[in-house]
Amino acid sequence: MEKLYSCIDCPRLAGFLADVRKRHAGYHALPVAPFGDPRARLLIVGLAPGMHGANRTGRPFTGDYAGILLYDTLHRFGFASRPESVSRDDGLALTDCRITNAVKCLPPENKPEPAEIRTCNRNLAAELKASPEVKVVLALGLVAHKAVLMALGLKQAALAFGHGVRHELPDGRVLVDSYHCSRYNTQTRRLTDEGFHDVFRLVRAELG
Repeated sequence: MEKLYSCIDCPRLAGFLADVRKRHAGYHALPVAPFGDPRARLLIVGLAPGMHGANRTGRPFTGDYAGILLYDTLHRFGFASRPESVSRDDGLALTDCRITNAVKCLPPENKPEPAEIRTCNRNLAAELKASPEVKVVLALGLVAHKAVLMALGLKQAALAFGHGVRHELPDGRVLVDSYHCSRYNTQTRRLTDEGFHDVFRLVRAELG
């Protein structure tokens, strides 16, 4: 954990976080570590920490709009002990589920550069390698989908992203895609509550 928190391998991101720490003294403003059950069968991969969400609280999808639908759905499908994630010390626990991001640091305008995604991908690759229990990987958005393929050494064109699409991976795991539960996607109705729930019905079916 300390090694992750001290990572400065992406100069643009490290500099941006240093500036955020000056402007927001109470914010986590460091790389955000994965959260959840260490022996989970479901691994959820997001894009990156949000400025006033995970970057503030230090827990993925916690404290911002994107986490509202995610944690409510996790609770609805039996993966979370409560429907709302407020802070790292709120007592919420995940069961058979862990959440991580393709990029562990807050990027300016929430847009990591390709080189930053590649640099941070070693973390996701290590997570997958160290987690033989993971049976289903849920990618929230295209960037996460591509990051999973990169982490597994697959060509980017090997599997096409599509909401609600199920992919069989060479290692026997299953990759499931979903639109990201961002404010933009939910407010434009690109992603509805029911559409997100359908994805989790597929995940639950895969896990038995």
